[in-house]
Amino acid sequence: MEYPGPPTVVAMLNLVLPKGSLEKATFQLFADADLSIRRGNDVTYKATIDDPRVNSVRILRPQEIPTYVADGLFDFGICGRDWVEETSSTVVSLGEMKYSKVTSNPVKIVVAVPNDSPFEAVVDLPAGVRVSSEYPELTKRFFAERKIEADIRLSYGATEAKVPDIVDCVVDITETGSALKAAGLKIIDTILVSYTEVVVNPAAFEVPEKRHAMEQLMTLLQGVLEARGKVLVKLNVAKENLEAVIAQLPAMKTPTVNELWGQGGYAVETVVEKRQINIMIPALRDAGATDILELPLSKIVH
Repeated sequence: MEYPGPPTVVAMLNLVLPKGSLEKATFQLFADADLSIRRGNDVTYKATIDDPRVNSVRILRPQEIPTYVADGLFDFGICGRDWVEETSSTVVSLGEMKYSKVTSNPVKIVVAVPNDSPFEAVVDLPAGVRVSSEYPELTKRFFAERKIEADIRLSYGATEAKVPDIVDCVVDITETGSALKAAGLKIIDTILVSYTEVVVNPAAFEVPEKRHAMEQLMTLLQGVLEARGKVLVKLNVAKENLEAVIAQLPAMKTPTVNELWGQGGYAVETVVEKRQINIMIPALRDAGATDILELPLSKIVH
């Protein structure tokens, strides 16, 4: 009987991915997920992915992505929660992608004032306070909810450089806090904690075929993120040393243990954090493990 081959998949998803600070990290994520993005050069806004589920790829500023996805120009996009909130876009979130331009930590939208300012909290700010931000709508809602009259001014960049001469405080994005500290600013409140997210068009999400394709792409992307920083450890151990070896092994659930042929002991494997491996391997050997292998992981799919 002739094998029919894999099922035919119709390309149906139009993707939009972020240009700018998230661009390099996003491209690497897709490459690690075996969804490599191909384009003519670094300034081209159109790209392709050699995957049967993907029809087209555009690369645009993340500020624009939620609106375009909400409007149905794209089915599937990646951007920060900050821009979803700033634009009040109606999109469906498929989940957080815990990566960013520097670390896997979220970015924060914060209120900051000069270090020598007497203000220690947002409620201390006076009526008419001058505020500069790249997030004017988010900032407006934040101050309105707290009934603080504020003069909010749109910033086109270098927001932290505008205090105290031009404005009294800033609403700015920070990942590590280093830029704010270098500018002599202190944080007095946090407006939003923002991870990178996959957002999709609500109407497209209601189409079963498109939803299935979206969820399959998410499986690949999340599998890559889950595997980052982890390795697979495999080893052999005699019966009398099994408990001592198991005691050295942290695991996602429990280690996998299989008896070797001819009752020659056991084969053990588990996933561990890469940062622990330099301590773990010598400890495993001391406990009686042999034939220890450390193997890289590409994806972990639960």
